[in-house]
Amino acid sequence: MTDTRLYLITPSKFDLDTFSAQLKDALEGGDVASVQLRMKESYDEEIIKAARTLMPICHARDVAFIINDRPDIAVKVNADGVHIGQEDQSYKETREMLGDDKIIGVTCKSSKHLAMTAGEQGADYIAFGSFFPTTTKITTSMAKPEILTWWQELFEIPCVAIGGITEDNADIVAKAGADFVAVCAGVWDHEMGAKEAVKKINQVISEV
Repeated sequence: MTDTRLYLITPSKFDLDTFSAQLKDALEGGDVASVQLRMKESYDEEIIKAARTLMPICHARDVAFIINDRPDIAVKVNADGVHIGQEDQSYKETREMLGDDKIIGVTCKSSKHLAMTAGEQGADYIAFGSFFPTTTKITTSMAKPEILTWWQELFEIPCVAIGGITEDNADIVAKAGADFVAVCAGVWDHEMGAKEAVKKINQVISEV
């Protein structure tokens, strides 16, 4: 089994100057594979400004920068890729917009069928969840860790576990087969700060 890596998701609302410093701090805490900019309720101009501010911070540490839901903005700012949900535009349309060299991840909730379809279409990673209760987004389906094991045994495309993941439960999804654990509140709201949260989660998943 591959080593599980951390995939950070930004809060949906933040002060850009404050969060830029917080992101730098987080990335000093240990290995982070990618950062997803997830600003669901913001104006395009805000998302673009945030992307252009935060992406260089990520690239300075060889961390991939992904835009949530908005392939058009990903193209505009030349992000490393985009993450699309089932309610967003299709994988085919997204790939046509981004080209072959960009990352496209697809949310598949708890559906094996959706995951296999996305995999066949060419998705670069599949995201399953929510695995645990979360306040970050409205949970429409709960996934069981066994779906990660099932995916890992049959497919080579990486899978991401998302939803309510913290240092206290990251080992559960890592053991089940997650290539990446996606964390939002578990890092940004950590009582000891984002840097310590990244350090602790890395420690937990490295011991699996």
